[in-house]
Amino acid sequence: MSLQFVVDGLLTGSMIGLGAIGVTLTYSILRFSNFAHGDFMAWGTYATLAVVSAIGATVGKVAPIAPLSFGWPLLVALVIGMAFTALLALLLDRVLFARLRSQGQAIIVVMASFGASMALRSLLEFTFTSRPTYFSRAIQIAMPVGFGIRITPDQIALLLLTAVLVLGVHLLMTRTQTGRSMQALSQNAALARIVGIDVASVVRVTWIIGGALACVAGVMIGILVQIRPFMGFDMLLPMFAAAILGGIGSIPGAVLGGLIIGLAEAGAVQLIGAEWRAAVSFIILMAVLFVRPIGLFGVRER
Repeated sequence: MSLQFVVDGLLTGSMIGLGAIGVTLTYSILRFSNFAHGDFMAWGTYATLAVVSAIGATVGKVAPIAPLSFGWPLLVALVIGMAFTALLALLLDRVLFARLRSQGQAIIVVMASFGASMALRSLLEFTFTSRPTYFSRAIQIAMPVGFGIRITPDQIALLLLTAVLVLGVHLLMTRTQTGRSMQALSQNAALARIVGIDVASVVRVTWIIGGALACVAGVMIGILVQIRPFMGFDMLLPMFAAAILGGIGSIPGAVLGGLIIGLAEAGAVQLIGAEWRAAVSFIILMAVLFVRPIGLFGVRER
């Protein structure tokens, strides 16, 4: 039997895991489920595509970086897209979420995020239409690596990028004062305020990290699959599943949960059929939660 589904699962899991980091941080620090997070992915991807198109219109066609399918314009555009998505998340928080959080009703903020998700998605579809588009239409030749597995240079590069980003976020959370403040606020918000932690600053960093990583996850989907307004919405349930499976508030847990969900979905397509893809991942999620309700790396609240 071919083990190609392992590579496919790792790639899907990487996208889910990067998105799930934002979901788990938002829930643990801001205490609400942000349904607009998937749309941050789509907006960041389209922003990146717009910058790539603008660079192409300005300097002309740029040769890709061998052996990849894309060149330096996409790398520059990705950085700009990450900044744009972070600013979009900050703006949405300032205009909508922050005002509703102050009322102390979490369900109101959740419903507001659901409405914001629909508005962002509809605006994106109105602006760019629902027709799928691509960063590049170049076809890459997959290289055999043994055991029936074939992988393209783009896939290798994106897996390495995921590993670097996850390591960077982990170091930020564990080795910096900002990260320790974020952990303190997620564990006990009242005590964090008493000891003088700048809550507003922590909230801003949370949105910036979540928005930037959502953009990267969306661009990965755009490079490997396609770009369309509903791309983030389709990833929303797997991202929430990964965050819950890994344990709310845990960065490694969110990434591991994403990899488990991705591998489960890819394995389901290989062994059972594509129609069971989502079902199998949620069966695994429920099985783990029955055994350990707080998730793999979750901590019981005191």
